Amino acid sequence: MKSEILISVQALSRFYGQQRAIENVSFDVHRGEILGFLGPNGAGKSTTMQIICGVLAANHGSVTIVGHDINLTPRLAKQHIGFLPEQPPLYNDLTVDEYLQYAAKLRGIKKESLNNAVGRTKQRCGLQNSGSRLIQNLSKGYKQRVGIAQAIIHSPSVIILDEPTSGLDPIQIREIRELMRELAEDHSVILSTHILSEVQSLCDRVLIINQGSIVLDQSLAELQEAANKPDSIEISLRTPPAVEALLGIDGVASVQSITEDTLHIHFDKAVNPTNNIIEKALADNWGLYKLNPGNTSLEAVFMRLTHSDSSLLEQDEAEAC
Repeated sequence: MKSEILISVQALSRFYGQQRAIENVSFDVHRGEILGFLGPNGAGKSTTMQIICGVLAANHGSVTIVGHDINLTPRLAKQHIGFLPEQPPLYNDLTVDEYLQYAAKLRGIKKESLNNAVGRTKQRCGLQNSGSRLIQNLSKGYKQRVGIAQAIIHSPSVIILDEPTSGLDPIQIREIRELMRELAEDHSVILSTHILSEVQSLCDRVLIINQGSIVLDQSLAELQEAANKPDSIEISLRTPPAVEALLGIDGVASVQSITEDTLHIHFDKAVNPTNNIIEKALADNWGLYKLNPGNTSLEAVFMRLTHSDSSLLEQDEAEAC
């Protein structure tokens, strides 16, 4: 049985003049769930997150945070939201303590609870020994910790993090990921990132947006199960036939050319045509010299659904190492 829904997004659309940013975007996030929000640059991720947080207004649709409509009761809804944008909203001329006290006051934390809230949040984010330091003198990793601290100082039910580990070193990334796992125990977390390994290690579910529309909403467990039962194969042939010859084999749904002699063949899982393809290749002398199960990893799914340049993913993965 699923837990309480803390974020409900229904049929969101946002246009800039005639240009569509997002259209008919819908999804829910439950308590204790980390949702990985993926998409290429310009796909609509930031627009969606800003609408959820009440920073932008949607042209159509609704967002409900812990039962409060972000448009009808914005003050009540925003009390339950903690948001870390890609560029943390820090004041470099303040100390960590001064900044967190300011953030706590903005969040309506009463004077008598202020010190406890700041102390608790600093401990949670590993900032116990940094309270008197100017933010401008902190490393990027510690600035990111301060950004997360301001997002959670009021103990929100919903936490939205935009590229929280961007530019951090491996040790800092590990520490921030551990913090995110802890936060997810009793909150809903939306994590936007380009680092696919981060999604695989942290998230319960992945949502991919492309050109303003949701193209995948699936649990990581389901993706892993699909990876164990591939619905495609990749074959290399010395004398490839016409595509029509392959499409005529029972079970073959589609054929995609990878290189001049390598083809990606999709099929219905109920009818695996691999044996038929091998027999046909031998009978007609196609010169079959390689056959591999299709790649259904998260990266392959992302590439297929967004038609992204793999070099961009390789760069983002390298930054995480």
